Amino acid sequence: LAYNTKSEKEVDQLIEKLRKKSVEIIKEPQKVNWGGYSSYVSDIDGNLWEIAFNPFLRLDEKGNVKE
Repeated sequence: LAYNTKSEKEVDQLIEKLRKKSVEIIKEPQKVNWGGYSSYVSDIDGNLWEIAFNPFLRLDEKGNVKE
């Protein structure tokens, strides 16, 4: 599962909000080899969520992927 953001800064901000709510951070935000920036968190059922900024993915004003 993934949540895409519009910037690296937004990834950092979201991770800090989740950290304050005691969400388990699996991987701290960092640049990744495919050119993006991401982090991983675990939800209460143990599912991993990627919080990511992909500079190659266009999002609309609501955060939906644009074609």
